[in-house]
Parts: sequence; C-alpha cells; structure tokens
Amino acid sequence: MNIITLGHELLRLKAEPVKIFDAALVKTAETMIDALHDGKGVGLAGPQVGLLQRIFVVHIEGDVPRVFVNPSIIETSQETVKYEEGCLSIPGVWAEVIRPRTVKVQAWNEQGRPFTLETEGILARVILHEYDHLEGVLFIDRLSEPKRNRVLAKLEKARRA
Repeated sequence: MNIITLGHELLRLKAEPVKIFDAALVKTAETMIDALHDGKGVGLAGPQVGLLQRIFVVHIEGDVPRVFVNPSIIETSQETVKYEEGCLSIPGVWAEVIRPRTVKVQAWNEQGRPFTLETEGILARVILHEYDHLEGVLFIDRLSEPKRNRVLAKLEKARRA
C-alpha cells in the first residue's frame, strides 16, 4: 500500500461511506496500519492510500492502533490549541495548526461495531486531521494564506533539489 502525495487528485476528493464490513475491510485496516507504521506516522486515511473510502487508522505511542470507519464528528471544544502538524502525504513539511482541544467522534470499527470516543490532546488532533482527509482537506488548508504560500514554496524548492 503506497501513500500518495500532494498533487494527487484523490487527496482533494470527499471519500465515500464504507458500505460492506467484511474480511476485505479488516485486511484493508491491517494493511493501512502497516503502511502507517512503515511511514512512521500517527494517522492515515483511506484517500492517502488511494482508497476513496471513509476509513482512517490512528496509532499514538502508548496506545493501541484504532480504526475509524464512517466517522462523524459529534462535538468539538470551543477552546483551541496550536500544535505543529505534519502529514505523510506532504513529507518533510511541518506547520503549526490551530484545532479544537477536544473532540467527540462516533464511528464503527473494522468489524462493524459502533463506538463513540471523546478525547483530547494528540489523539483528538490526529482524529481531526484524518477526518479532514476524508473531506478532501489537507492541514495546509488550515494555515493562513501567507503561511501556506511559504510552506508550499519550501516544498517546491525541496522537490526541485
């Protein structure tokens, strides 16, 4: 499973709901977790691996890998925090992004069992970042225009080098 990078059209499309929960979905989730580990990331969404499906995986150090299928953000805090983010689809680029401190998400695991999770800190941030991928939104879209332009210029310079 290869991770696609900035410029690939799938990263800008809204993902479709997963309709079938079967052994193939379980295998997809396992393969995505392996790709996440190979890329040394903390989250990976379907569109990032060429799957236009509403699935993402998260693995924060000290926690178990988690699979979110057809997630819905139910609630976020009004309180926000700034934290440096990167993305496996935009390698080598990091920038401070403002996001809600907490999130409440409802989803299904890869076996089709529903769950609700309310969390804060890095896990909340990663969930929100990966959810954005399902909507065709990248973390650089959350930056001010001047900051985004600087980041993109840096990325272009690195690509040419």
